Amino acid sequence: MGQVSGSRSGEAVRAWAEAFGAVAAAVAAMVATAALGLWAAGAGGLPSGAFPAVLAATVVAAVGGTVELTGGAGFFGRTGATLTVVPLSVSLAGALALAAGLLRPLGPVRHGPPPDGRELAARAARVAVLWIPALLVPALTARHTFRIGLGGGLLDEIGDALDVRPEVGFRADVAATLGRGLLWLLVLYVIIALAARRTPLPPPLRRLQDAARPPVRAVLGLLLGYVVLGLVVGLVTLCTRGHPAETAATLLLGLPNLSWLALGTGLGGAWEGNVPDAIGLPVPYALAAVLREPGGGTATVDLASLGRYDDRAWILALVAALALAAAAFLMARRFPAPWWRQALRLAPTLAVALVAVGLLTRISARYGLSLFGMGDLDAFGGEVRLHPRLPLLLGWGALWGLVAGAGAGALAEALARVRRPRGGAG
Repeated sequence: MGQVSGSRSGEAVRAWAEAFGAVAAAVAAMVATAALGLWAAGAGGLPSGAFPAVLAATVVAAVGGTVELTGGAGFFGRTGATLTVVPLSVSLAGALALAAGLLRPLGPVRHGPPPDGRELAARAARVAVLWIPALLVPALTARHTFRIGLGGGLLDEIGDALDVRPEVGFRADVAATLGRGLLWLLVLYVIIALAARRTPLPPPLRRLQDAARPPVRAVLGLLLGYVVLGLVVGLVTLCTRGHPAETAATLLLGLPNLSWLALGTGLGGAWEGNVPDAIGLPVPYALAAVLREPGGGTATVDLASLGRYDDRAWILALVAALALAAAAFLMARRFPAPWWRQALRLAPTLAVALVAVGLLTRISARYGLSLFGMGDLDAFGGEVRLHPRLPLLLGWGALWGLVAGAGAGALAEALARVRRPRGGAG
């Protein structure tokens, strides 16, 4: 009995150690990626020792947490600010590290029978329990206040005389961060369960898992492949053009944002937004030019508008079509099925993926100042906005999924028929 009790205690300790290692790896990956990206962006020079707070806020935003912006301008003024953006490079680094930590114990190096559904659920629960304090630390650390000048010289002197001291700060909404961080973890669990081969589920869910695995793996491969392609393009840009620090910051903070925006645009999707001329953007010239189109209205980001500033915009469509065709063909070869079933597999998965890409790449930032309670806050501020056209992404995703799935399935069937006689003759 003592040996059995000791064995169970050892198993429990090892299980919690595995969960702790997975969570620690995810947090370390996010913190390292965010710190390097912010340092490259020049955040190390922020006043009043704000870097740790900004780093914590970046990690909070990466897991879907809420960072609230606050402001004030003394007795005679008020400020307003909003910010919504997800640094997807940081999110992806944490997701890959956590997925690797969760899947590693399922590999062949572990002795004994494969884990069943109950053990996997227990492992997920242990990770969730440890994930809460891991989120709580950055959520409590992410708070700081900055004072903003009115433009220098006389304006600052007038502001001091009238007790107008514009300030903007931020703080994490702890409750929302914990809730959305757990939702982020749940979504990652679902993706792992559907895509990974070594995650046995209870019998009622196995049929869903078997049906979803081929398209989920194909779309995940497409999305990750686009990130790798974007990394290659970014590294070439970093080595051959100026502004290496700005390029490095973009890669470390927003590489998937730009890569998946390119994928969605190449497949026919569109985004809407605008950026004031005074705000610099670490994005390709054509995208920045579209968002700053004259007139101050809402600009549409699609292949046509990008093509007005860069004749090579059509390459986005070519690369997207080729990448999707390759992903669909690999799916059809690895998971054989009739061509019509391949089409029905891929269409809804790609449509949902493009909608998720649109939601994840949204940007909304606004800051303004009003004096004496009069005037619009935008009079001394600005706005950056980039929102997806979700119905367009949904429709094009479904259409491209049908076409690519059907074409890849038909090609895979034709190749299989050609090879059969050779195998029989041999």
